[in-house]
Amino acid sequence: MQWTLVIPVKPLARAKSRLSDTADDGLRPGLALAFAQDTVAAALACPAVGHVAVVTDDPLAGRELAALGARIVAGEPGGGLNPALAHAAAAVRAARPGGAVATLNADLPALRPAELSRVLDAAAEFPRAFLADAAAIGTTVLAAAPGRELRPAFGADSRARHRASGAAELSLDAVDSVRQDVDTGDDLRAALSLGVGPRTAAAAARLLIPGQ
Repeated sequence: MQWTLVIPVKPLARAKSRLSDTADDGLRPGLALAFAQDTVAAALACPAVGHVAVVTDDPLAGRELAALGARIVAGEPGGGLNPALAHAAAAVRAARPGGAVATLNADLPALRPAELSRVLDAAAEFPRAFLADAAAIGTTVLAAAPGRELRPAFGADSRARHRASGAAELSLDAVDSVRQDVDTGDDLRAALSLGVGPRTAAAAARLLIPGQ
């Protein structure tokens, strides 16, 4: 099964505010872009992925991620994350009716294509499925089989919300790179220990990170 991934990217100027203890206002936008670039590049290298659609209204992020091979889909104005994801999923399904669609967080800078492939192969066994993040509170992947609505429920405690929506929770070992999203300095240190992509490595080298 070939998947289309929908990856949401916030306006870079507002991204990653919880990294303020690690990166100042001048560095966070570049760091957020680097996360997204490494995530998209790894996703496009995954054998289970046929297409990547990035939903963003940020012009710089759109240009840079399109240059990697992603399709850019504008978000619905003022709708928030879940309506934007549903809108983008409908857009990619209009172009490829009957395709399998999954969302993927944009802040997975350690993402490994082989690990993502394992997650998507496991998700293909269910109508809807999700993978919890490293903190076991959020969600990094939400997948919908052909003919099934995505029904994203991101936000506070999205793991519980997606489980309550009827999506199957995937229990997989050795997919740490797909679980390790980056919201805090501790998250960034964990991602760096896994080994991040080249753009994040370059951006993180400009930071003073204890323990690295």
